[in-house]
Amino acid sequence: MRVIVTGATGTIGLAVVNALRSRGDQVVALTRDPNRASPELGGVETHAWPRPKEAPPPQAALTGADAIVHLLGEPVAQRWTKDAQREIRESRVLSTRSLVAGISALPVDQRKPTLVSQSATGWYGSRGEEWLEEDAPAGDDFLAEVVADWERESLAATDVGVRVVVTRTGVVLSPTGGALSKMLLPFRMGVGGPVAGGRQYVPWVHIGDVVGGLLHCVDNAAASGPVNVVSPNPVTNAELSRQLGQVLRRPAIMPVPALALRALYGEMAMMVTGGQRVSAKRLLGLGYVFRYPELETALRDVLGRAE
Repeated sequence: MRVIVTGATGTIGLAVVNALRSRGDQVVALTRDPNRASPELGGVETHAWPRPKEAPPPQAALTGADAIVHLLGEPVAQRWTKDAQREIRESRVLSTRSLVAGISALPVDQRKPTLVSQSATGWYGSRGEEWLEEDAPAGDDFLAEVVADWERESLAATDVGVRVVVTRTGVVLSPTGGALSKMLLPFRMGVGGPVAGGRQYVPWVHIGDVVGGLLHCVDNAAASGPVNVVSPNPVTNAELSRQLGQVLRRPAIMPVPALALRALYGEMAMMVTGGQRVSAKRLLGLGYVFRYPELETALRDVLGRAE
């Protein structure tokens, strides 16, 4: 298959590109700066998309595509200033609008690609212990509103006959970035522990299962609409802290008050203090088999810690 990838130099993007190449697909990366991205991507075909918020990607890149994996977006894990919030929203909503406009402009016989567009469990907002499947309504906080607008732009491609999947990804465990990398320093120093009481659920997922879930949605014609890409076994923040400390062989008993997080991160602290018990039932029903369904195994893999 010819597969277009946006956001190809990010943590998830690089892993997706490598997985596609390893199975023999032709990978095409849309990037603002092909000269910088090409060495990182191992020489895959690249096309310049310098203004994704303002203009569609070049038609030459989209022509002949069998699938598009859209991962572009400003990192969410930063202090949410007004400028940061605007970029978090616009980098997702406007780039997706531009991408769909580019797909819509293709000749009718070329309008065949499947679009797998990254989304997030942020859709649900903070929901306590409630099990959350894809038909649960959106939350009402900043991130939930961003995700709702983002998904709306993606699903607009169904109007021109494209199969669209929006993959609501949880907290990604990866050795090269994401939430886990931000947690490691205090735990390695022996001052890690549960956050804001620790009772809130964490919809974690191993990077290998993020990639596996995305590609499963590319390949499986039965996949459409929202699909949660999370482990089938969510845990509380307290349990995540306990198991991380155990894998690192460090204590994990220093509680982090919610007030301290809010002072440090502002509104963004809600990503940690809120909870989401997200179900993987739909992805399992589509036939996906998780490589890392259990947290301890996932942590040991990404941290390189054998039993």
